Amino acid sequence: MRRLAAACLVVTTALAGAAFGAPNAPKEPEPILVGLAGPMSGHFATMGEQMKRGAQRAIDDINAKGGVLGRKLKLVVGDDGCDPQQASTVAGQFAQQKTVLVVGHFCSSASIAASVVYAQAGIMQITPASGDPKLTEDAASKGWTNIFSIAGRADAQGAVAGEYLASKYKGKKVAVLDDRSPYGKGLAAETRKSMNKKGLKEVFFEEISQGDTDFSPLIARLKQAGVVAVYFGGYQAEAALLVRQAQGQGLGAQFVAGDALVTDEFWRASGPAGEGVLMTFRPDPRNLPAAQDVVEEFRQQDYDPAGYTLFSYAAVQVFAEAAAQAKSLKLAEVAKAMHSHKYATVVGSIAFDKKGDVINPDFVLYVWHNGAEEGVVSAVISWRRVRHPIRCGRGRSAWRRRSEPGHSWVRPSGNPRAAPIWRDRRPASGHKSSASAASASSASCRPRDRSSNRP
Repeated sequence: MRRLAAACLVVTTALAGAAFGAPNAPKEPEPILVGLAGPMSGHFATMGEQMKRGAQRAIDDINAKGGVLGRKLKLVVGDDGCDPQQASTVAGQFAQQKTVLVVGHFCSSASIAASVVYAQAGIMQITPASGDPKLTEDAASKGWTNIFSIAGRADAQGAVAGEYLASKYKGKKVAVLDDRSPYGKGLAAETRKSMNKKGLKEVFFEEISQGDTDFSPLIARLKQAGVVAVYFGGYQAEAALLVRQAQGQGLGAQFVAGDALVTDEFWRASGPAGEGVLMTFRPDPRNLPAAQDVVEEFRQQDYDPAGYTLFSYAAVQVFAEAAAQAKSLKLAEVAKAMHSHKYATVVGSIAFDKKGDVINPDFVLYVWHNGAEEGVVSAVISWRRVRHPIRCGRGRSAWRRRSEPGHSWVRPSGNPRAAPIWRDRRPASGHKSSASAASASSASCRPRDRSSNRP
């Protein structure tokens, strides 16, 4: 009887422990919340999906290795629709949820509006896409240390476009347009500044509005002015309509734009009229050795990590490494680490200046070619000092520019529709070897995996 009573006591104690939790049982730490803010609906939903996929993949990979400071990361997503007011609402929700990091936003206007909330709430913001200098300039002027951008500023991007236009269209008539958005206005202004500095003054400048659909009067004025090249600061929806209507009205000008056009949505909307359109963006990180494992993971899921996918992945990477270095999740300590270290990521080495901008972003020019088949940009003109063309697989080439005397703009033989390239016209004996040429020649440049045509 005593044995039975003892057994009952043991069972009762065990059940009580199971019901109320044993005092010594390990408790799973609360996850670290990471917000992803971007356009999950509307015209820019493709970019929002890229950002979400990149951030989630990074979180999964980091959690598989133990998380950050012994805690797992968890993604929460907010749809800002690229609208400043909606972005502020999303930022407020993240603050209530006590997120530690926000990867976002996509549109500069949304990032700028939300940054005020993040600064007040003590949340770190890393944008993989917003390039308006106002974002980090304003933050720095107010003493904020929580705002970072790995996108590269519009002044760096505009400098590439402006120098190209000044070199290619010296003495010719060039127009500059923008869509009145912070992104478009800033990019157009920086391109004009760079172009003017190099001696080329635009003969035509005009602003359109986002949502405009009829550009016939504008195109008629461009034709009347004899414009041979048009720079457009704005997004892909209006750009696609512009080039389609320009082709329909017989305007044969070269269109040049920014990174908003590096999406399949542009080609789907423009159709063949998008052939030859140029745009600036960062070098494709999918070709970097550091990204190959991650790229392969995506492709096994039948997803092509194009556009801002890997930049969003890198944003989470940087935060995780900085928190590990700081041995803390406190904003001041993590921000201090980010301002003082260099980070190896899937998009290359990243370091930030005192304002939170990525140091030395390398922008290049892309050209849309045969997009109905390939769905991606097919040629790159870079502004590094590299001598010879780099072959990057079928239908895809990369050329690098040398800004020295004895060079001229020419078109690649056998491809009259391809973008012009800056080719050395001097005798071979005039060349000097360079480390950059050697490193570029050995760069990893793989053909695109054509099993996936998703953006």
